[in-house]
Amino acid sequence: MRIISYNVNGIRAAMNKGLIDWLKTDPGDIICLQETKAHKDNVDYKQFTNLDYYDYWFSAQKKGYSGVAVFTKIKPDNVVYGTGHQVSDEEGRVMQLDFGDVRLINAYFPSGTTGDMRQQYKYEWLDEFFIYLSTLREKHPKLILCGDYNIAHKEIDIHDPKGNKNSSGFLPEERTWMDKFMDSGWVDTFREFHPEPHRYSWWSQRFPAVRLQNKGWRIDYINATEPLRKQLKGADIYPDVKHSDHCPVYLELTK
Repeated sequence: MRIISYNVNGIRAAMNKGLIDWLKTDPGDIICLQETKAHKDNVDYKQFTNLDYYDYWFSAQKKGYSGVAVFTKIKPDNVVYGTGHQVSDEEGRVMQLDFGDVRLINAYFPSGTTGDMRQQYKYEWLDEFFIYLSTLREKHPKLILCGDYNIAHKEIDIHDPKGNKNSSGFLPEERTWMDKFMDSGWVDTFREFHPEPHRYSWWSQRFPAVRLQNKGWRIDYINATEPLRKQLKGADIYPDVKHSDHCPVYLELTK
């Protein structure tokens, strides 16, 4: 099972920048997208189904905002849209798919960069989601969670930790949540294979040169619960894939 997680920052914009051509190279069996900013009916979705993907969409009620989608060559046994938390579901933030005894969760965590109210909502969302995941694991011990977390966990995950210590996405409270999350039995699959620094998945668009200089943040993750650790085969980040201000992250598991 090869999984890609990718915040496309608008699926139609990414398609205009070559997303379909990249998918034709067969980068993964399951493609989890975040921040699609579109409803299925507003996208030429046949370009995905023509590549033999089953397509599943969970869009925000607000047009041009948030949303997740999954394109998979492996037909899921079950698809769950949302988590039952009203605001999160209205924003199309979480989709879940079952593949045998593995449940895959595609999530777009809120950003707090637009002000104090959204930052407070982000904290509330994180707390709700932690409880939700903890309960879910009782029924589905083999979980994979992927997506844009909008948090750089450790200093190694950000190019300028001192300069960003007061920035949303690297605040002490957010990083403490990540500590709690990881310590509760989740594996950071990328770090299992790549302990080296300077590996990032997002670069600010406000300053185009920062991507060339690799002044980025690692805020996109694929995590797996402990029962899946022995099945981890490889993980990576693909900074040279450029349809978005993010880049894809990758995980491969054995059966």
